[in-house]
Amino acid sequence: MLIDLQDRVVLVTGAGRGIGRTIAETFARDGARVVALDLVPAEVEEVVAGLEAEGATVLPATADVRDGDAVQRVVDDAVARFGRVDVLVNNAGINVEGRLEELDAAAWDRCFEVNVRGTFTTCRAVAPVMKAQRSGRILNAASFAAIVPSIGSSAYAASKAAVVQFTRTIAGELGPWGITANSYAPGMIPTAMNGFADLPADEQSAKLDTLSLRRWGQAQDVANLLCFLASDLAGYITGTLVDVSGGKLATQVPSAAYRGLAEDSLG
Repeated sequence: MLIDLQDRVVLVTGAGRGIGRTIAETFARDGARVVALDLVPAEVEEVVAGLEAEGATVLPATADVRDGDAVQRVVDDAVARFGRVDVLVNNAGINVEGRLEELDAAAWDRCFEVNVRGTFTTCRAVAPVMKAQRSGRILNAASFAAIVPSIGSSAYAASKAAVVQFTRTIAGELGPWGITANSYAPGMIPTAMNGFADLPADEQSAKLDTLSLRRWGQAQDVANLLCFLASDLAGYITGTLVDVSGGKLATQVPSAAYRGLAEDSLG
């Protein structure tokens, strides 16, 4: 049984770098027609040029996801070019850190504007298109922080928890038209935004100790999940949060299993 995404029209936000770029490239290489949206034109152009050189069909788009009018224009352009939008991947997001007393209100607002309002504007723009088609897949980036937050992450964790509940709500609202909506929670995937790979070795090791699969996640792990959720194979999955974290905190002390392996090897 193969995942078939041939000629699906997939809109990916934050497609210019990091996880979003890998998502856009994976869909395109699997035969989808991709609308690559990002805030930075040069980054979008680089992604598009690379994929077009491979023979993929990609439509570049530049917009701030907080701007509902700009997002609507992107969706209108996608429909004008391809006639439909089959999949929306809301990958764009920012991180804001700071403990309660030191967290600036403007930073809090910015986090919610990008992570929550940005998700809302894109979903609102594609909903009429998907309703007319009587089909569609909406995939919204949450975070493991929406499940278990870390100290100093109140703005980010709260915004991602909001995305989860928003996604569940629209799954119910859009279900009568054959549209599914799911959120996904990446775990520890080193990116420029989180800087995991630049931490001192002992701090990296402590973080890896919380994983059942003791390795950093990869952007491709997320992209693979989204290709499945976007496919016909996932047609009965909606309104859920999918954890793609390598089993982060699946058990209380997952590192104990690795210590046991080391002891067994010595014995």
